[in-house]
Amino acid sequence: MWRYGRSGPVGNEARARVVRRGRQRGFTLLELLVVLVIIGMLAALVGPRYFAQLGKSQITVARAQIDVFTKAVDNFRLDVGRYPTAQEGLNALFVKPANADRWAGPYLKKEVPLDPWGHPYIYKIPGTKSDYAIISNGPDNQSGSNGESAQITSE
Repeated sequence: MWRYGRSGPVGNEARARVVRRGRQRGFTLLELLVVLVIIGMLAALVGPRYFAQLGKSQITVARAQIDVFTKAVDNFRLDVGRYPTAQEGLNALFVKPANADRWAGPYLKKEVPLDPWGHPYIYKIPGTKSDYAIISNGPDNQSGSNGESAQITSE
């Protein structure tokens, strides 16, 4: 004897229930639009705060890199007896200069990177307040900027 299931053969009422259930699955266009508007409003609120934090983190990275460079320059001076010249620049921390006999580097693990905004760091000897200065001009690459666009310097 064949079994057809617990409910028996499917009648017109059962078919109508299945069809009604099928219509109730899924979302209407209006529901989808409401969800998209809510997601857009959340993105509008969170986006500016996220990008503000991103700018602050780039400044922190630039300060940390300048701190590493100043320690490397000081180690260079202890070994060689002088600071790197303006012509040698920060490259003297990674590649031995021709006239540095007591060079014990490299003083950096990698070549000198660009600052977080993609610009090269500036090495000045003498600096305005100390023997040397290592400078990043910030996101706008301008030397006289203020605020978040201000120069970041070792001095």
